Amino acid sequence: MKTELREAAVITVVVTLGGALLGLLWWWLAPHVPLVGDQVDNSWVVYLKDSEGEQAIGVDGTFTLLGLAFGVVSAVVVFLLRRRGGVPVVVALGLGALLGSVLAWRLGVYLGPESDVLAHAKAVGKGVAFSAPLKLSAKGALLAWPLGALVVHLGLTALFGPRDPESL
Repeated sequence: MKTELREAAVITVVVTLGGALLGLLWWWLAPHVPLVGDQVDNSWVVYLKDSEGEQAIGVDGTFTLLGLAFGVVSAVVVFLLRRRGGVPVVVALGLGALLGSVLAWRLGVYLGPESDVLAHAKAVGKGVAFSAPLKLSAKGALLAWPLGALVVHLGLTALFGPRDPESL
C-alpha cells in the first residue's frame, strides 16, 4: 500500500505540473478580445470593439479543448506506466488534473494582458483598441481535464487492463 500511495503522490505532482504547459498553451492560443476606451464626461468607459464578436467564447472553448487533450494524454501515459491501476492511481490522476487545470487558469490569467482595464484604456488613449484580460468565464471548463482523463483511463482499463481470474 505504501508503494501505491507513493506512486499516487508522484502522479499527482507530475500531472499538476503539466498545468503549467496547459496555461502557456492557453495564453498563446486563446483569441484576444478587443476592447476600446472612450472618455465621456471626464470619466473613462470601456466597450467591446466588436459587440458581436465571439472571441470571449473562444477563450473558454480553447481552454476546454486543451483540457480535454491534456486529459487524453495524461490518461494514456498513466495507464501505460501503471497498467494494473488501482484506486490511488485513479484518484491521483483526477486530483492532479484538477489542480493542473487551476494552475493553468491562474498562469494564463497572470501571463495575459493587464487586468486593470480602465488604466490600460487611459494608457493607450481614446479610441485605440487593446486586448482584454484573459479570463475564464465558464468555470466548468476547469473540469475538462479531470473528466477527460478519468473517462479515457476508465476506457483503457476496461479494454486493456488486467483481468480477474474467473472463478469456477
